[in-house]
Amino acid sequence: MATISKFEDLEIWQLARELANEIFEAFIQSPDFAKDFKLKEQINGSSGSVMDNIAEGFERGGRNEFINFLTYSKGSVGEVKSQLYRAFDRKYINKKQFESMYDKADIIGKKTGSFIVYLNNSEHKGSKFKNRKP
Repeated sequence: MATISKFEDLEIWQLARELANEIFEAFIQSPDFAKDFKLKEQINGSSGSVMDNIAEGFERGGRNEFINFLTYSKGSVGEVKSQLYRAFDRKYINKKQFESMYDKADIIGKKTGSFIVYLNNSEHKGSKFKNRKP
């Protein structure tokens, strides 16, 4: 695997950013959804949390911390998926919108899980340990 020097280069972060923007466009700007303040804040927050936790974990510079934040991100993916069901059940989005966003969230969750497995098996400890002496 090539060395990645910034979180913006990670495919899972890019996908999470796309999902957060799709959710914003589909929900936050919808007049019907705007009245459901709690769900609006929850889905906006959890979709942002998916990408934010990837970025924060990466920036910490250590493998174990990164894995920890990736698990938070994966948990936020689960929140988004559950909230998408509520939005669909309340008829804020149609079936096509639901399936598109749900599928993207599912892909992000699976890719994040695979990345966690990869990092768990990696001997690379992270950039903050690069110049430390044993």
